[in-house]
Amino acid sequence: MANKMPSIKVIIPNPNESPAVDIPGPGFTVIHQKLELEVDLLRRSLRGKTEITIQPTHAQLRHVRLHCRQSTPSRIHVNGKAPMIQYNNPFDKIRVPENTTVHQWLQLRQKIGAVLKDPTEDLIVTLPRSLPVDENSPPTGLPKITLGRKRSLDDAGLETTTTSNTAAPKSAEEPHTSQFSPIIIEIHFATKSFRDGLQFVGCEEGDPRYPHVYTRNSPMTGSMSAIFPCVDDISARCTWEIAIKCPRTLGDAFARRQSNTLRSSGSSSTESSIDWDQTSRRFTWEDEMRQLTVVCSGELTDEVVDVKDESKKVVSFLCANPVSAQHVGFSVGPYEYVDLAAFREADEDERLGQNAVPVHGYCLPGREGELMATCIPMAKAIDYFTLTYGSYPFSSYVLCFVDDLPTDIVKIASGAFCSTRLLLPLDIQDGIDEVTRQLVDALASQWVGINITPSTPADVWIVVGLSYYITDMFMRKLCGHNEHRFRQKVRSDRVCELDVGRPSLSALGALINLDPSELEFMILKAPLVLSILDRRMTKSGGTSGLSRIISRIILMAKVGDLAEGCISNSVFQKTCERLGHLQLNHFFQQWVYGAGCPRFTVTQKFNKKKLCVEMLIRQTQAEHKQPRDLDPKTFIRDIREGQRDVKPAPVRSVFTGPMTIRIHEADGTPYEHIVEIREASTKFEIPYNTKYKRLKRNRRHQERARAASGRDAMGEEQDGVLLYCLGDVLQSDEEMKEWQLSELSKDEEQQMSQESYEWIRMDSDSEWICTVNLSMPWYMFLSQLQQDRDVAAQYESVQYLSNHYESKQSSTHLVRVLMDTRYFHGVRTAAAHGLARCAKEELEWIGMFHLQKAFEEMFCKRGATTKPGCNDFSDRRQYFVQCAIVEAMAKIRDNNGRVPSRIQQSLLSYLQFNDNSKNEFSDAHYVCTLMKALAESLVVEKDGKSYRPHFDDEDDEKEERKIIIEVVDEIDRHRRSDQWKPSFQNVRTQAGLECKRRLLQARVVELGEGVMLRATRPGNYDVLRLKAFETLIEIGKLQDDVVVDYLLHTMSHDTSPYVRDGLRRLMMRELGAIAMGIAKKKKSSGAEEEADGGLVIETEESTQDRHSDLARRQTVAGALTALKEELGGYEPLKDALWDAVKSKDIGMFELRDLLDVCELLYDPQMSLLVKLKLPRYWRAFHLGQAKMQFTRTGTFRLKPAEKFDWSTVGKSTKATKRSVSPVATRKTQPAATTKRQKKEPTVVVVTSPEKPTTKKRKPTPSVRAESVVPEPSKQQPPPLKSKKRKAVKAEAAAAAVEDEEEEDRPAPTPTVKRRKPTPSTKVVIPAPPPAAVPPRPKLTLKLKTGLGLGLGGVGGGGGKGSEGGKKKG
Repeated sequence: MANKMPSIKVIIPNPNESPAVDIPGPGFTVIHQKLELEVDLLRRSLRGKTEITIQPTHAQLRHVRLHCRQSTPSRIHVNGKAPMIQYNNPFDKIRVPENTTVHQWLQLRQKIGAVLKDPTEDLIVTLPRSLPVDENSPPTGLPKITLGRKRSLDDAGLETTTTSNTAAPKSAEEPHTSQFSPIIIEIHFATKSFRDGLQFVGCEEGDPRYPHVYTRNSPMTGSMSAIFPCVDDISARCTWEIAIKCPRTLGDAFARRQSNTLRSSGSSSTESSIDWDQTSRRFTWEDEMRQLTVVCSGELTDEVVDVKDESKKVVSFLCANPVSAQHVGFSVGPYEYVDLAAFREADEDERLGQNAVPVHGYCLPGREGELMATCIPMAKAIDYFTLTYGSYPFSSYVLCFVDDLPTDIVKIASGAFCSTRLLLPLDIQDGIDEVTRQLVDALASQWVGINITPSTPADVWIVVGLSYYITDMFMRKLCGHNEHRFRQKVRSDRVCELDVGRPSLSALGALINLDPSELEFMILKAPLVLSILDRRMTKSGGTSGLSRIISRIILMAKVGDLAEGCISNSVFQKTCERLGHLQLNHFFQQWVYGAGCPRFTVTQKFNKKKLCVEMLIRQTQAEHKQPRDLDPKTFIRDIREGQRDVKPAPVRSVFTGPMTIRIHEADGTPYEHIVEIREASTKFEIPYNTKYKRLKRNRRHQERARAASGRDAMGEEQDGVLLYCLGDVLQSDEEMKEWQLSELSKDEEQQMSQESYEWIRMDSDSEWICTVNLSMPWYMFLSQLQQDRDVAAQYESVQYLSNHYESKQSSTHLVRVLMDTRYFHGVRTAAAHGLARCAKEELEWIGMFHLQKAFEEMFCKRGATTKPGCNDFSDRRQYFVQCAIVEAMAKIRDNNGRVPSRIQQSLLSYLQFNDNSKNEFSDAHYVCTLMKALAESLVVEKDGKSYRPHFDDEDDEKEERKIIIEVVDEIDRHRRSDQWKPSFQNVRTQAGLECKRRLLQARVVELGEGVMLRATRPGNYDVLRLKAFETLIEIGKLQDDVVVDYLLHTMSHDTSPYVRDGLRRLMMRELGAIAMGIAKKKKSSGAEEEADGGLVIETEESTQDRHSDLARRQTVAGALTALKEELGGYEPLKDALWDAVKSKDIGMFELRDLLDVCELLYDPQMSLLVKLKLPRYWRAFHLGQAKMQFTRTGTFRLKPAEKFDWSTVGKSTKATKRSVSPVATRKTQPAATTKRQKKEPTVVVVTSPEKPTTKKRKPTPSVRAESVVPEPSKQQPPPLKSKKRKAVKAEAAAAAVEDEEEEDRPAPTPTVKRRKPTPSTKVVIPAPPPAAVPPRPKLTLKLKTGLGLGLGGVGGGGGKGSEGGKKKG
């Protein structure tokens, strides 16, 4: 493979041949593929060979269609025979001419549109006719996997135990038992540069990172076919053999090899020598000796040294389970190995025994500690999945952490490539839950996602939902039930907020390629739908729920009951119905094929006569049809959905199903009632069970009752009932006075005592994804907060008290929740934010006092009100509460929109006196929280708008300016600390840039762009660079000439795909903000306040302005019109955007995004300005010895050519003399005619398309010259040879200095056709195009007969003729 790959000959089949028989489907199945790859880190290239074993399904198979992008096939054989091929590289279509502009975006879009929407096969191999498709016995040892999606599944396919893997349709004449001999297609290929598929990191000169390479797998077609030829379809599953050749060490990879080969004496072998003195010194000697490790899908089978080159090694892998090419990946780099199975508990290891799955971890040098800290739960997770759902489908599991990965995780068979951004050291607590969930989901995808794949795009939600569902089940075991319930409640509320005007869950599968938000929404909603399905199945059938269903599906895939390992909606629904013993048609129609979430409005009334609770439940989701405002984050998604005519699913007026209602009656006993919702308005009566008097609601009331009766407070519980009470802290008189707590008034207590039940809880078992508006008094929500054990119920109560009941009593109970450590930390943090809403002048700033008092009590030194103590983050719950209090304090505003100075001083003191010397955890994120809170406290904000600070009192203004200077200096001090002691992922610098952006938008400070620009430089941390670009875009620098050029250049030429992808998202989001007018409001923020007196001037808008503003905020068409008006004429953006489109570093989907931006801003133009060079005059003179010399002059021909007189063709020289250019006549006319000249051959220059007759004189053959120039020119007489050579040269020299403007039409450009006596041949020399200008001004043509004739085109150049022999006639 060291030799140069030969060029491949592309043969187009003869169109006259009879067309091939149209056969259904692809006509073959892929059963095995073998890969041999050689990776060159130095040149960032790859070459190799692949053998694809296919089995025809039809005897008429003649063409095998494969995917092959970027690679150059060099040699192809089909069973050892050379076939005819057609190769069409999609990347050749995206070449853009230099003279195009951004308005030609539609021409480029049309070229790649078919590739992106409907990927076709790029490489078509026509089987040789000598290779018939014969029937034979089926191959043994190779699984048979069918390519194609055309299949049907019914109940018989589930009930039978026989395996039918062949689902491709067969012809009618062919028996179902017919088999054909397998065909092996061998393809040699090479790729010199990559735009998609493979990512090289640290291989460029000046990059200090460790070099490594990995595959960028993607669910979209085209990712793996950009690396090697294959069938890049998720349905094409086969077994794999992979052999990867790479250098042994890092020094071998970058050693400069000598160009010549050295042969040892007495040996015929050729060896390449390495000049170690010239080895690149970018690495230390220790780094050069680091071994390169190959991580690949499948099981490692062999690792040997290359027999031809000892500096290289070959690592072999085998993937025995059939997987698609999209799930095959590999990586090569100097990785460090960590055995993650060592973290498996001893009892689990003993219980699993040999069934324990090895878990391997690989990372770049120096990050082993972070890898262990991040991946500790992985061994426990794989054991949980194995015992709960079924055996692991592969032999081992590998996690490899790499740089520059665009997404956080890339899932491959038997492993995953993870971004180093996910690595967390032991002293970092922020984000560990979400990182663990992503890693566990990558593991769960090995069961559902890679081993089991979706049958159609409409079935993608099943794979995504099941993977995240079993992930959440493990997270519940790992983090606890309360954490799981709280996360489920938060996600459910988020789905209800987002699922408005969206497609159904089933329809989202075909849209995940449009925008990343489509897949994100599916990941959010799909596991919740499966969760409520599990709840309903568990309650109705008494089964083990969805866990049993998942186990059965995995078993079906293992034994072959799932056709090709694919699952569909029908198979999943029937399996659930069969094992759950219930009908699920209505459920799937509502939650899978429908969209939206129900909104319930509930009213209740206690009927004393009937002793029942009368309830009315109405569904109001159909009434909420108000047009929603567009979101800048999803602006591009809305446009793309409109282009594809994606219609939102109709809003269902009625959702049906069972609902559990829990009524806590007066004796404290909860009674559950299950009602069936079938109509939009449902009214029913719930019986009442308690006949005892109402109990006291908390411990303090019980103590008061005991004290009044004279009994011991610590004695036996009154009435024999023990109530579960939370929030019963701060109950003593001294604490209530110190904390300024308020008790219920007598009227409120009297009203509470008259209630017949404590509270009512709707959907207590979380069987719905819905919002419930329950009309209960606030004290019932308080009872629910104190006595309900469900975390979701507590969170609902805190939300109600924070948003609907802002009072001193509400602040009292919220601060008790905040101080009670028995509450879940998510409920406590929500209570902290609720206290900020109670900080008002009307309430005497009670919420602000409680927040400050709580922070002082828990985190400050004794006796110090604003000086915090030493940080102690060992209690993770307290750490989250501490950060929440700081964030809540920054939200407090007075009636003028300012943060009170007390809060500003407190936050500044917390940051200045922050002490982390005795804390074992990092305080980087906590410091960032303080920095952002301080910056937010300086912003004057009212009703969502920011204003420039103004003070009536000069002393107040000086005080405010003083604290602004102190805050800005403190923020800069912590930002600069990253330069000498970097924080984790430079989070302090990121927070500093965020603070700068917020203060610049609010006009608190004026300068700060320089800090942001310096942070965008290459070499900085990628996340920091994106944050810096985000701040520049947010402050309106997208319309700055220098910044927009720099931004788009980085977006199209940066080596990191993560940076390029992030910049595209930021730019598209900003375009959405500009289209909706949000960016304009941000830019003008702070300038709305008058300098004198702080008067806000509001100009009344006209009706037309209000309509246009409403249209741009709520309709896509109005937003696009406004966007074109804003940026359509901005010339620097045009040039920079089109330069980015023409970049050769971006991939196909990156180009699609840039063309989408062009479509938003500019109207297409189908015309193109073509520039042609003007023709020049040529002069010709005779050099003697049958040689003519043509010289191009500097004069342009500006007049049209005269019409040629065809009547002079074939006449004598005298007759045609008048039609010959004077320049040619003067230089070719002889002085006299000699006897020898009569024996020379006669040359006739013919300009007519008719075939001329050439006069011949024996024995010298004649030469015919025909002109093929479209525009005919005048006839030129044949040159004659003169005996006086000196006279001819003198004449030619004199003619060279004469006047150049002779005639309007120069000499023609003929095509010479030479004919030999035996055999008769014709040599055609085509004329060059008119626009081509030769580099040499003089051209000479020599003919084999000894006669020379120069060729020159009109306005173009000529070419040298072939020099023949000297034989005379």
